[in-house]
Amino acid sequence: MADYTLTDLAKMFDHSLLQPVLTDAEMEAGCKVALEYDVASVCIKPYAVPLAARILKGSTVAVCTVIGFPHGGNVTRIKVAEAEQAMADGAIELDMVCNIGKVLSKDWSYVKDDIGAVVKAAHHKKARVKVIFENCFLQDEHKEMLCKICGEVNADWVKTSTGYGDSGATDHDLLLMRRCSPSHVQVKAAGGVRTFERVLAVRALGVTRIGATATKGILEECKAKLAGK
Repeated sequence: MADYTLTDLAKMFDHSLLQPVLTDAEMEAGCKVALEYDVASVCIKPYAVPLAARILKGSTVAVCTVIGFPHGGNVTRIKVAEAEQAMADGAIELDMVCNIGKVLSKDWSYVKDDIGAVVKAAHHKKARVKVIFENCFLQDEHKEMLCKICGEVNADWVKTSTGYGDSGATDHDLLLMRRCSPSHVQVKAAGGVRTFERVLAVRALGVTRIGATATKGILEECKAKLAGK
């Protein structure tokens, strides 16, 4: 007998509404899909956070948005300002992109201060932070150090990618991120999780959140599989 329910799997999903071409109407429809399937959150473009907050009010679906997206190159004070604005608009989860160039430069003091500033601002308002690595650009040594830093600044999740890089969530990276992160830091898989089997596979590797655009199709497959169809 399965040790999970459809609700358990649905609550792993951050329904992604970040594509640059999405219209307001499409984002509103996406929020309604998230409500229908009672997923963990909607991760929506920053300007549309008030829209999501209005639609999701009173539900168990969290409002999430992105900080420094998609390249992480904003100065720290701008990332903090983005975070403050997002929380004022109703976001309670923030997916921030680390400064990829600084990671590759191994300027770990800068990277730690950058991530830590956003985490501190978020936690002050009872929001949670997922730190996006964009693993396709990094070597294992970079990923390992980022996991260590995220643990030290008490980030809530480490996340594989924006979903807009060259690759998504590989088994290798998910195992590394779970192994190198302390227990209080969760792991989010973004990119390439598109089937029921893949959901179960990443769950078995310790993933607690999944970023997806095809949430409805994946969860319909989950529903059918669990019903034995």
